[in-house]
Amino acid sequence: QVQLVESGGGLVQPGGSLRLSCAASGSIFSIYVLGWYRQAPGNQRELVAIITSTSATNYADSVKGRFTISRDNAKSTVYLQMNSLKPEDTAVYYCGAGVGTINYWGQGTQVTVSS
Repeated sequence: QVQLVESGGGLVQPGGSLRLSCAASGSIFSIYVLGWYRQAPGNQRELVAIITSTSATNYADSVKGRFTISRDNAKSTVYLQMNSLKPEDTAVYYCGAGVGTINYWGQGTQVTVSS
C-alpha cells in the first residue's frame, strides 16, 4: 500500500506562485509514474502534469509554460511548481502514483487563486 500526502496549497493572488509537494511511502518510489491532477467544483478531475520513472514529463495545455513537475527519488517526493497563477487554476490538487498507471491517490490540497 502506498500513502501519499500533499502539502503547499493555499490562497494566492493572480500572478503569484505556489509549490505543491507530495511525499510518498514505500520503497519503490523511483519506478512510479507520478502525476498531479485537479478538480474544480462541478468539474471532473483532470490531469495537470505527469512525470515518468525516467523523468519524462507531460503537461495539460492550460498549464504549459507556467507549471513544472519534478521528482526527488531520494526524498520520495514529487513537486509541482506553479507560476503565473490564474483564477481558473483554483481547484483541489491531487497527487497520484503507480507502477505504469496511476492507482494511488493523496487526500488533496486546496489551491485558491483570488484577489
